[in-house]
Amino acid sequence: MESSLPPAEELVLVDRELARLDARRAQLLVRRDWLLRVLNAQRVAVPVPQPPAPAPWGTPRAPRPEATPRSTQNVLLTLGGVLLTVAALVFTLVSWGSMGIGGRSAVLAAVTSAALSAPVALLRRGLRSTAESVAALGLALTVLDAYALHRVALPDTDGPGYAAAASAVLAGVWAAYGSALGRLRIPLPAAVAAAQLPLPVGVLAAGGGVVPFAWAALATAVLDLVAVLWARPLPVRVTAGVGAAGLGGWALFTGLFLSFATPLRAAPLLLACAAVLLFLAVRHRGSALASAVGAGLAVVAAAGGLLRAALPEVWEVPGYALCGVVLAAGAWGAGGIRSLRGGGGAGAAGSPSSPGAVRSGLALAGGGVLGLAVAWAVPPVAAGLLGPLARRTAVWSGEHSAPVLTGYPATASLVLLLAAVALAVVPRTWARAGVLLLVWALLTSLPVSLELSYAVTPAVQLAATAGALAIAVRPGVLLRGVEPSAVVGWLAFACGLGSAAGAVALGLDAQGATFAVLGVLAVLSGGFAVVGDGARRLVGACAAVLAVAGLAGAGAAAAGFGPAVSGLVLLAVPAATAGVGAWLRRHPVAVAVEATGAAVGLCATVLTVGRPALLALALALGGVVAAATAVRPERRPVASWVAAALFLLATWVRLGVWEVTAPEAYALPVTVPALVVGVLRRRRDPEASSWTAYGPGLAATLVPSLFAAWVDPHWTRPLLLGVAALGVTLIGARFRLQAPLLLGGAVLALDGLHELAPYVVQAVGALPRWLPPALAGLLLLAVGATYEQRLRDARRLRERLGRLR
Repeated sequence: MESSLPPAEELVLVDRELARLDARRAQLLVRRDWLLRVLNAQRVAVPVPQPPAPAPWGTPRAPRPEATPRSTQNVLLTLGGVLLTVAALVFTLVSWGSMGIGGRSAVLAAVTSAALSAPVALLRRGLRSTAESVAALGLALTVLDAYALHRVALPDTDGPGYAAAASAVLAGVWAAYGSALGRLRIPLPAAVAAAQLPLPVGVLAAGGGVVPFAWAALATAVLDLVAVLWARPLPVRVTAGVGAAGLGGWALFTGLFLSFATPLRAAPLLLACAAVLLFLAVRHRGSALASAVGAGLAVVAAAGGLLRAALPEVWEVPGYALCGVVLAAGAWGAGGIRSLRGGGGAGAAGSPSSPGAVRSGLALAGGGVLGLAVAWAVPPVAAGLLGPLARRTAVWSGEHSAPVLTGYPATASLVLLLAAVALAVVPRTWARAGVLLLVWALLTSLPVSLELSYAVTPAVQLAATAGALAIAVRPGVLLRGVEPSAVVGWLAFACGLGSAAGAVALGLDAQGATFAVLGVLAVLSGGFAVVGDGARRLVGACAAVLAVAGLAGAGAAAAGFGPAVSGLVLLAVPAATAGVGAWLRRHPVAVAVEATGAAVGLCATVLTVGRPALLALALALGGVVAAATAVRPERRPVASWVAAALFLLATWVRLGVWEVTAPEAYALPVTVPALVVGVLRRRRDPEASSWTAYGPGLAATLVPSLFAAWVDPHWTRPLLLGVAALGVTLIGARFRLQAPLLLGGAVLALDGLHELAPYVVQAVGALPRWLPPALAGLLLLAVGATYEQRLRDARRLRERLGRLR
């Protein structure tokens, strides 16, 4: 063995490692002795788990059981109890007549006694499940005993009355039996279920109507609530809870239904239901919110029904809305619900609920009723907002186009006012937004609900617009003590725009109203564009431009101008917006103002299409405005092209008006500016290609003129075109520019060919028919013979052209 360490150092390391191993071995031995002492003291054998031996190949395994012994037992016992109950029913109903009265009584008494006594012995032996099945059979037999007793001993007794008494007796007997045998779980819930029948069935037996039956159901529900709150067994509480929900709900819905027909009879029932539900809300935390909501609805229905009986029909909904507001206000009052915090500990069903949950439930009930009333008041708002837009009369006809909602009570506006006042006291941002929406809806519905005159209706719409825009600018005016929200600002702005649209639609009924409405909207929108912020400011600026455009158009229409002349008048709007944009410069509003003005200018130009002369003038004026806008560096990239296009279109339209058919008249207005631009570009960038600088301008005139010359029978146009092409070619050769040289040369050659074409046709017609093919063949031979020379010459020509610019 070799090592890099010296022997002495390696020996030290080996001794140190052996010492460490000896110390670790001593620790493990001590731990082993302690574990042995512990095991000996406890006398516990430690089995070593062994893995299960694999089954031999091909040996079938036993199938896993799919049901537990307990579930199998329960199924068998249940099935046996059901079969015995069926047998008892068959015996009682079918085979009853084959025995005398003594035998029948003896058989039923014996079987019932045996079925009710057997669970005692079964419970002593620990057979609880069997005892449950036999006890269920015994309870079913007691029902058959009651039926048999009625058929044999009391045949003349009233059926419903006997059923009520029998169910009461059975409930008592089953309750006593279940209390005596406390380990059984069926008798006590069965007793609670039987206890649901005596009072309601007894009322029916006594000939009571709907209201007494509802009172009986409510009384039974109260007893069920007592069981829910203070009974200990869970099955009893569950059964009682189901019964209370069913019978109590029946009583509540009966009261709500009767409050619309006979409110005087329904009010006590509803108040009693409210008291029961409120008690449950205070005592049971799990159902506090739902119970409080039901109690609140019952109180509102009772009070609203009494008001409905005392007030005219038009005040029905406002009466319910007022009751809802009063309930919600009382729920959130200083000490309204705190007094409900009663003594007494919680029963088995739970602990007392907090006053906050009860207050929330009552407030939700009152707010829900108020919300339904507001929904009822929506149709006048929709009619006031959308009605003027559905115009059925001509503009400036003098007829009022605002709709009248026939048959709808005017108290709808009062409901909106009540809801706005109620929300105004809620210190929440959403509630202040609701106040804004309700006040705006109130102003919108007033002309419809009150059938206001035409002179007042636009004024109300403008007032709504002004108020909404003011709140949109300063939400803090409405939100005192609450941080303003962007939602409130946008909601107010949207309400203002809606009212503005309705005011404009109403203003179209009369000429004076149109000017008044548009003038006010122009001022309001302009002011909003000045003091507003964000995207709403841009929308306000656009609205101001549209209002001014509307004034200009209305003025032209009032002066008797036709559509074309009115379009010329409207061109003042884009001119003005261009000036405003130059004054605002890079302000964000400037873009919105100029874009809206451009849109108005486009509409104005469309109006002049019917008169081409005025269309040319409109296009020219638009070009002037665009050219003036192009002076500004930030608008030049777009405005310059727009100006050029408008000027060109104006020139073409004017030429069309003059009935000019010469293509040069339409092409030269394009060529001259294009060549000027090309010259300026070449001066700024000498490396620019002549095709880019001069090609489009030259082609715009030479190509259309060439086509016209080929179909022109006279000599003037071809001569002038040839002279022009020659001049362009010479200029290209003089300044060594490729585009003028090739374009001018090509046009000159084609123009000359056009002049020689008639003579060529005559010569070809005079020659023999075999001569053209022969000449073509000779030409091909000559070209083939000098192909190499021609290629050399072509390369030299290409090199010379390449040296041109």
